[in-house]
Amino acid sequence: MIDLYTWITPNGRKVSILLEELGLDYTAHAINITQNEQHTEKFTAISPNGKIPALVDSDGPDGKPFTVFESGAMLIYLCEKVGSELWPTDARRRSVCLQWLMFQMGGVGPFFGQVHHFWKYAKEDVPYAKERYKKEMLRIYKTLDERLGESEYLAGNDYTIADIATYPWVARISWHPFELEEFPNVKAWFDGLSKREAVQRGMGVPFDE
Repeated sequence: MIDLYTWITPNGRKVSILLEELGLDYTAHAINITQNEQHTEKFTAISPNGKIPALVDSDGPDGKPFTVFESGAMLIYLCEKVGSELWPTDARRRSVCLQWLMFQMGGVGPFFGQVHHFWKYAKEDVPYAKERYKKEMLRIYKTLDERLGESEYLAGNDYTIADIATYPWVARISWHPFELEEFPNVKAWFDGLSKREAVQRGMGVPFDE
């Protein structure tokens, strides 16, 4: 059994989507980050950085309980646990998948997160920050759109964890200062993934927003 400690964020939902795609049994535990539950001693024992998500696998690689933090590492761990091609075994395909996964981890997540903060949560208006992060978000969307104009999915013609990692961030398009229609290839990709039942179930964990 896998215990998933998560919240209603893109990083949390990338893991619940994958768990649903893999059909693994898991129990979701809500860690309310608005109440600073991620900083409790109990949670930081699992996730040293005090960030959700994190998981505990009661049947780890050596048959003993094993903890994993950092959402990208969790995606790779879960795929390797069951031997899923969502994390390709072919060296070339795996490298391409890894590159786009790292693009999400190092680009999409951090910069989209800053837009979410300065456009939705900041207690004061900071025009410089809003313009800076909007500009970078648009550049990232353009990169995604160009890639998805070349291939059906981010890592090529197969659906992988690179798509799963990126989808929940795009799903917050209502928080973004433009319309998804400006990037037709991203929109087609997003609409296609939105029809997947596992994606729909994963996006409802630990509960619907």
